[in-house]
Amino acid sequence: MATVGAGNHIYELIENWAKLPDGWVLGQTAIVTDSEDRVYLFNRGEHPLIVLDKDGNYLNSWGEGVLTDAHGMFIDADQNLYMPVKNNHIVLKYTREGELLMTLGVRDQPSDTGWSGNYNDPAVRAAGPFNRPSDVALDPNNDLYISDGYGNSRVHKFSASGEFLFSWGEPGKTAPGEFHVPHGVWVHTDGRVFVADRENNRIQVFTPDGKFIEQWTDFARPCDIYVDSENIMYVVELNALVSVVTVEGKLLARWGPPTESEEGTGAHAVWLDSRGDMYVNRNLEGQRLLKYRRVG
Repeated sequence: MATVGAGNHIYELIENWAKLPDGWVLGQTAIVTDSEDRVYLFNRGEHPLIVLDKDGNYLNSWGEGVLTDAHGMFIDADQNLYMPVKNNHIVLKYTREGELLMTLGVRDQPSDTGWSGNYNDPAVRAAGPFNRPSDVALDPNNDLYISDGYGNSRVHKFSASGEFLFSWGEPGKTAPGEFHVPHGVWVHTDGRVFVADRENNRIQVFTPDGKFIEQWTDFARPCDIYVDSENIMYVVELNALVSVVTVEGKLLARWGPPTESEEGTGAHAVWLDSRGDMYVNRNLEGQRLLKYRRVG
């Protein structure tokens, strides 16, 4: 089987890994795995939260009628799931069995940013939570950082209990702290906050209180970020596929889609399980979920 990657980061693609019930189709998908390597797929389909085992067998699903527009996901040490419901302008916290624990934002009440509704246009002005939030991450204290997102140009920080603390970011294309579709967010164990600033083709790095540290620009519309226990970062890109870098931004490996595709059909979400196997949401109908087994 053909492999991808380089150095100590070699993977092979597992064909037809996911075994969904007959007739089920994944929509755009966010991915996490739990402590038992079960795979949670938060997707824009008729069955919005789908759970598979590590071999791709279907276990169960939930969220019908409530999780109406999937975008981004995070799982904490207690196995709770955090999910931005993008077009409803809320972020929900659930147990992995589907019990609602917390709601951030007010459903169907976006903040006033003057956004046109077209992702090619940045928000006119920054505002509070939320206008189409895109992703969520937790720091070591369980404080939440939420990228917001399509209709806003900010990162919002909340306490673990859901108290709004502060925001940072402004609409823009080049300056530090300016965002155009802040699409993904990850908080490292050292406190640094990484933001995938998608339409500006960069990752921006901040302190926990939102102060700019640096930016990395060698990306093609970065969408999502995952950092493993070895301090290796995995970035998926809409106009590429996967880049593997150190947490200081040094490129280690990079590869493109497994089949020919047009611009904009790269990858949208990424997560790794306890074995180092990688799950990627490809932004292409019929090829939504890729699994790469680590072999080197």
